Amino acid sequence: MYLRIDKLQIELQASPYPDPSAAAAVQDLLGGRFGEMSTLMNYTYQSFNMRGRDKIRPFYELVSSIAAEELGHIELVSATINTLLTGSTAEGDPETAPLKGVAGAANRDQFLNRGNASMVAGAMNAPWQGDYVFNSGELVLDLLHNFFLESGARMGKARVYEMTDNPTARRMIGYLLVRGGVHQVAYAKALEELTGVAITKMLPIPRIENSKFPDTREFEAQGMHRKLYTFSQDDYKNLAAIWKGPHPYGDGDVEVVAGTPDGGPQVDLPAQPSNFSPGYNPAELAEIAARLMRSM
Repeated sequence: MYLRIDKLQIELQASPYPDPSAAAAVQDLLGGRFGEMSTLMNYTYQSFNMRGRDKIRPFYELVSSIAAEELGHIELVSATINTLLTGSTAEGDPETAPLKGVAGAANRDQFLNRGNASMVAGAMNAPWQGDYVFNSGELVLDLLHNFFLESGARMGKARVYEMTDNPTARRMIGYLLVRGGVHQVAYAKALEELTGVAITKMLPIPRIENSKFPDTREFEAQGMHRKLYTFSQDDYKNLAAIWKGPHPYGDGDVEVVAGTPDGGPQVDLPAQPSNFSPGYNPAELAEIAARLMRSM
């Protein structure tokens, strides 16, 4: 089962300016072929379907704990997209065509059907698909696929980073580059335990270290590239059988951390009345919510 915490995995500042172009690019990191929806659902179903798990428990726990982290990643990417879209539409009554300014936006569906918000699709608005999930049942093959998936995801993050200079988008991508790097190394270590092949020698893919991206440095300075979180206070403690020894970058040993990252507050974004989000009269909705809170 899952325990939900009302935080983001990092503190995320609202975008200093509306940036629908950046939002369209970041959308691929959510619902693209190598986006966070794919990593989440691949690892989730592999953990659900793993047989003989008591005999291969460290590998089961590895996939399970990373799956739980990916659930927070889709939340973080969605929050980033939403703040990038905030304020990109004009205010005004419907007859004044307040959405005219986004009629030529890179991803109009974010305005037409989502209320200035994220969606389960890629940058070109192609819906995320269930057949992106690979779950063969064969442990080595699934782990090899997961390493490939994380490598493709890293490539996508690096390219989106190069597409935008928006500070909010870049901070989020910097964090995901660091945490995705952990998952990439973790699957490589698992494969090495199973096969004896030093997969970590293939890292990083693409051939550029995270430290080359300025927005990764804060998180690497905190040692987050060496930490694998259990996302549980009491379970998944066998991760240390795999996540052990020196980090392949040679700057210290890896460590298993019980629980979750400290995280940061949710970003409370303002209403977007022209898009009826959360409704045509947000003040009235707020009054109703306040009345409900007083009755508790």
